[in-house]
This record gives sequence, structure tokens and C-alpha cells, in this order.
Amino acid sequence: MPSISFNTSNQTYRQLMGNGLIYKIPKFQRDYSWTETEWDDLWRDIQGMLAPDGESGHYMGYLVLQSSDSKNFEVIDGQQRLTTLSILILSVLWNIDKLITNGVEGERNKQRQEQLRNSFIGYLDPVTLITKPKLNLNRNNNALYQNYLVPLIKAPMRGLKVTEHLMRKAFDWYNSEVAKTYGSVEDGAVFAKFIDDIVDKLFFTVITVNDELNAFKVFETLNARGVRLSSTDLLKNYLFSIVYAQNDNEREINEMDNRWEALVGKLGSESFPDFLRTHWNSRNRFVRHSELFKVIREKIRDRGAVFQLLRNMEEDADIYAALPYPEDILWTVDQKNYISELKMFGVRQVYSLLLAAYRMFSPHDFTQLLRACSIISFRYNIIGNYAANDQERVYHSLAERISKGEFLTFSSAIRELRTIYPNDEQFKAAFSEKQMKTTQSKSKRIVRYLLFFIEKHVSGIHYDFDSESYNIEHILPENPNSGWQQFNDSEFEQSLYRLGNMTIIKVTTNRSLGNQDFSSKKLVFMQSEFVITRKIGEENNDWNSERIAVRQRWLAEQAKSIWKISQLSH
Repeated sequence: MPSISFNTSNQTYRQLMGNGLIYKIPKFQRDYSWTETEWDDLWRDIQGMLAPDGESGHYMGYLVLQSSDSKNFEVIDGQQRLTTLSILILSVLWNIDKLITNGVEGERNKQRQEQLRNSFIGYLDPVTLITKPKLNLNRNNNALYQNYLVPLIKAPMRGLKVTEHLMRKAFDWYNSEVAKTYGSVEDGAVFAKFIDDIVDKLFFTVITVNDELNAFKVFETLNARGVRLSSTDLLKNYLFSIVYAQNDNEREINEMDNRWEALVGKLGSESFPDFLRTHWNSRNRFVRHSELFKVIREKIRDRGAVFQLLRNMEEDADIYAALPYPEDILWTVDQKNYISELKMFGVRQVYSLLLAAYRMFSPHDFTQLLRACSIISFRYNIIGNYAANDQERVYHSLAERISKGEFLTFSSAIRELRTIYPNDEQFKAAFSEKQMKTTQSKSKRIVRYLLFFIEKHVSGIHYDFDSESYNIEHILPENPNSGWQQFNDSEFEQSLYRLGNMTIIKVTTNRSLGNQDFSSKKLVFMQSEFVITRKIGEENNDWNSERIAVRQRWLAEQAKSIWKISQLSH
């Protein structure tokens, strides 16, 4: 397989646009979408850089380019920045053109304008005024760019697409800023110096690849390192190019474009690759992120397959978009609770299974599966802390089989999850040793959740575990004063965040207890409205590592009965 060419050296804008290099934004790449917020950010960054005490340069981020000849490049990621910089330079050329029109150093300014145009925009034929451009935009942006902006002809106000209006406004906005900042002296050299300065101080990290598959791998590698690049545009361009090649029908392309943008708008550009993988794995054999684009290229090869993929994605988009949001109107009351628990646990590996089940199961069976997935997540992920990769494969395998119609009910499918359902003995053993640091907000909320559910189990009374009326009480305090000599330093570290050392109590009571010794706390515990808290006072004369372990084993026994799937427990 061809290797990925990583060029990690920085290149200035001058270096990018020089030496006869040509850049093309693929036909179906995302339209120009920057607004005044982004224009202003870039302008402020440039002005700060050019100030007497400014930085020596400004970093513009990554550019991902595709090329087979090192002269012609497709812009896979970075089109918004390159387009905006080109518009900025054209706005400077417009201001120089006004000087020429007004007879200010006409010949010298013509030379400046021509030199800047040839260096950064492209060669303009003096007879036809047709440009041989250095940058070619996508199908919805290129006509306005080449026919109006590049030859410095005032663009029309009507009959433009939304994205074209943005480009026209960007040109007008930069034109105004350039004129206000540099136009008062009516000196073309000032405009030329502005461009000369910024093209050497704006720099990018350029990564060049030789095909789309390697481009996708670049996205995955950089995203794993925290650099948010989107593979959404890459996929769109591939799929649309198939349809375009097999049927050059503008109406069909426009309809597809509208449906695609509706999908991306519903899910978000950054979330779309995750959705695509989850969607694909809910219907097909398990694929990792790094292999997804390769598999799609192999499977989706004609117009029919493209439109079928689009229909399938539209079918799954609403449920996927709702899965992280318990409050979504899509869910019933019971489903809201289970979705909320999955969100609290931070478990997303189950999403492909839930997509498949939502399509194929009855609402009642889907709710049962949601409950089962929440319980498994609590046993497997939260208490057991087992490997999520193994769990993910099980979920995806079942999702594929449900999609194929092998399982159409909860009762027929649930046994397939037995390998990721820790049995009672495994669960009790893990629970009995579990520590959860309540200094972390996620862990603190989960501790409240499990303590209140155990309280409901033993007392029959339901409390809102998110209520601000109650607090977690660390029986051995987080900051103990005198009266806790039974814990040496090592025992304190090992005992403080054990589940057996925690209970629930009213906020007002918690404040009065403070860091008192156990004998003082014991009297208060015995008056508590909570059964699990009263038991501490009733059953313990002292509080030490052994008593914490005893109580935690009791909590584990209760938890075993609460977070239980009867079909998998025998």
C-alpha cells in the first residue's frame, strides 16, 4: 500500500502559493461558510502579528493536500482558510485598483497589482480577463470567485446562493477593513507591504497524501492526537463523485446535496464520522475507525449503493442524535431513565446495538434492551472496569445479527450478551473492593446514584439522587481531625473512597457533622431518615477498615439484586 507522506515542516503562505503550484477544492467539498466572526478573528490575529510588539508569525493550522505530481493539489482540509486568505488579498488588489482609477501613481500601482496577482492569485489574460488561477473552488463557489472576485468586478447582490453571498460579504468586509487601516495615505506601496508582510508570517503545517484512503488515515491519526480535522468532507466528495460520474444530473446532485447537508446539520460535522461508523457497524461487520473509509470505498461503488447508504443514514440519524440526550422527545419516561444512566456512565460502545434494535424491535422490547444495556454498563464498566474493546465487539456482533433479522425480540437476543455480563460472584467481588473518588464530578454522581438506589431497595422509598437537599457523607472524613487515630496513613488512603465508607445524609446534617469522631456521628446516623445510614449507627460501635469492608460487602449483596438481568443470572 502506498505510504502516507507527512510533511511536518511549516510552510508560509508565500511558499504555498509560489512555484506554479495549483490548488483545487474538490467539486463536492463543503461550501464556503465563514462569517464575520471568523473574518474578524483572522483580521485581529493579523493586526496583532503586524504590531510593533507582535509575534514573528501566526500559525494557521494543518492543511491536508492530495497530489500525485507535486504540482497540482486537491485541498482535503483547509479550504475555508485558503479561500479567505485569497479573498483578503483580492480586497487589497481592489484598493490598489482604486488608486489606479484615481490616477495615483498609475503605472507603478499597475506593476504592484500585477506582481501581487501573479504571485498569489494567478495570471490574468489582459484581453479576455480570464484568469489561470492558483486556487479553484468547489462547484457552488467557483463561478463567483473566478467571474467576479478575481477580475475585481463588483459582484451582484441578487441571484446568489447563500454561500456566494458569504463570499461577497467577506470581500466587502475585508475591503472595508483594508481601506480603513491602510488607505488614508493613498500609497500603493503600503498595500503591497501589507501583503508582503503577511505572506511571510502566516504559516501552515502541510500534510500531503497520494489518495483518499491515506487522507482518511491522516484524519484519524491527527484526531487521535486532539487535532480536530473532519473526514466528513472527504467522504462526501467520494460519494458525490460516484453519482456525478454515472449521471451528471444537476437536479439529482442538488437533491443529494440538500439531504447530505440536512444530515450533517442534524449531527454536526465533527460528530458525523462517529455517527457513520456507528451506523455502518449497526448493519454490517464490525469496522474500526481507521478502516472505515477503505471498507466504504470497497462496498459503495455505484449510484444505487450511494443513495441506499444515504437513505439508511437518514433512517438512523434521529435516534443517534437523541442517544446522548435523555430529555429528547423521542424517548418514553422509562427510556429517558435508561438513556440518562448510559450518559452518566459515559458508555457509547452500545450505540450501534441500540440503532439496530430501534429499527427492528418493538418499543417494549427496545426499552427492555435499554435497561439491560444500562445494567451491563454498571456491572461491566463502572464496577468491573473491564476492557471496553471486548464489550464493543459483542455489541456490534449482535447489532449486525439483529439487522439481518436473526433476532427480532429482546428475549431471543439477550443471551448473546452473556459474555459481557459479570455474574453475581464476579460482580460482588468487584463491588466489595470498589473505590470511587468523589473529588471527580462523574464519580460523585455515580456514587449518589448507587447509594440512593440501594436505599430504595431496602426502604422502598424513592429519592431524587440529584436533589441538592442531600449530600454524600464520608464516614471517615476527607479531612479528619482528632478521634480517627485507628486509621494510619496507609489505611486512610485505602479506606476514604471505598463505597463502604460512604452514605447519604441531609445537607443540613452534613454541615453540623463536619469532621467529628465516629461516636458523635453514630448518634446522628441513628436519627437519619435513610435506612442505609441508620444501619451504620445501629450496627457499629466503632469505625475502622474492617467495619468498612463488612458494610461494603453488605452493599454489594444489595447491588447484586438491584442491577440484575434475570435472563442472564442462571
